[in-house]
Amino acid sequence: MKQILILTILLALTLSSEELQVKAKLFNADQKTGISVFEGDVNVIKGSDELNASKVTIYTDEQQQPTKFIAEGNASFSIKTLDGASYKGKAQKVIFFPQKKEYHFYKDVYLMQVNEKKEIIGEEVVLKTIEGKAYAKGAEKEPVIMIFNIPEKEEKKND
Repeated sequence: MKQILILTILLALTLSSEELQVKAKLFNADQKTGISVFEGDVNVIKGSDELNASKVTIYTDEQQQPTKFIAEGNASFSIKTLDGASYKGKAQKVIFFPQKKEYHFYKDVYLMQVNEKKEIIGEEVVLKTIEGKAYAKGAEKEPVIMIFNIPEKEEKKND
């Protein structure tokens, strides 16, 4: 039964534009609720995006299409937006909403925009990949930290 559910999920995702590949040490699924839980060195790849965590829970709708991914425990990720921006980072919890192509990162978040050399460190970060926007919030006693790499202009010397 579990194999049928995972094959159904993979087939449904394959029929959409990108294949979803999930690797884990343990797998449990409940077809009635549409919840699949992967545990132990979980690796999720969809297109050019990759997510790694201790545990990943995938929620699906009646058509077996994923509606939400929740990654918990030392999550690391690599994401590419529609406009070509590349992000890498880590967080303790990541929630991904595939319909909106929106990521929510929680607790000890580190997000780096690779091609622009921008970094965000905070407790809560939202990345909207369709719009190319990011929002961040610090912890109660810790501010959000943003790091930009600003190239220095060469000064002309008047000798």
